[in-house]
Amino acid sequence: MAGRLQDKVCVITGAGSGMGKAMAELFHAQGAKLLLADISGKQDEVAAALGGDAIGVHCDVSNEADVQAMIAKAEDRFGRLDVLCNNAGFGGPMAPLHTQTTETWDKVHATNIRGAFLGMKYGITAMLKTGGGAIVNTTSASGVVGWKHHSVYGAAKAGVNQLTKTAALDYSDQNIRINAIAPGTMWTGLVEASQTHAEPPAEYPVLAGIPMGRWGLAKDIANAALYLASDEAAYVTGVILPVDGGYCIGFSGMGAERPGIASVNTDGT
Repeated sequence: MAGRLQDKVCVITGAGSGMGKAMAELFHAQGAKLLLADISGKQDEVAAALGGDAIGVHCDVSNEADVQAMIAKAEDRFGRLDVLCNNAGFGGPMAPLHTQTTETWDKVHATNIRGAFLGMKYGITAMLKTGGGAIVNTTSASGVVGWKHHSVYGAAKAGVNQLTKTAALDYSDQNIRINAIAPGTMWTGLVEASQTHAEPPAEYPVLAGIPMGRWGLAKDIANAALYLASDEAAYVTGVILPVDGGYCIGFSGMGAERPGIASVNTDGT
């Protein structure tokens, strides 16, 4: 039985661990041909474990030449690009805005918004050659609502939201759909216990302010990415889809009590 991404060529950044790895595993199970990008080296391990039509490449998404080479590698190996998941990112330090440094601003924005811009720029260029495709950006709930002490990262992810919406309009008549997923508090990266526990232990505290009362898992993001990447979302573009247990709709000025957990997998880039 054909998968939901059967024979589609998919590039996933930040694919060495966390949400990107979960996307890679799910997409592979659904028949995709995969180019997995990361700077950690773990992308090669993920690709080797999947086997078949999965390859790993080193890519710093903030480096234009690296991104160009990543897309070119997908085209050279598989002949086209159908799906791009701009997932690579990291949160940076949490602190009041006046204590943040310009170095932090530049580093966080280089990966999170410049990386998304470069991926979209060269991904769209490839898709225009072959009649279209789908782009799924990983943004954050902190780019939708305010998150205390996360001004730098939140600004970057809010920028990704706007890139998503405007590009969706730019290419809506050229069969290129562009959407984004906004994760909430995820059991990846910044949560130390996630390194030894695939899912939160029963005794691990649930963060306040999550209406559904649980942590988000990497597979929750992967499932949303699969939908947006697949033909099932053929009439969906320009959407910022919160996958956050109700965090954004339940948000009512509780930012002062928000814990210091970012919504990205920091093991990727």
